[in-house]
Amino acid sequence: MDDVHDCVEGLRSALKANGITLPSLGVDLPSFAGTYPPPLVALGNCNMATARKLAEVLHKAAAR
Repeated sequence: MDDVHDCVEGLRSALKANGITLPSLGVDLPSFAGTYPPPLVALGNCNMATARKLAEVLHKAAAR
């Protein structure tokens, strides 16, 4: 269980370093009861400005 929390915090930190906040980012608690081998990370909802910023950062990273 610590691995998924570490994963979420690592993603949160990487997003923050790029000026992005996903307010609903967290561990998907129902996945602990499911049949998924590792728990899922819930990326959650974001507004259009955040979605555009995330797309911009991903496009820049892909171009490297």
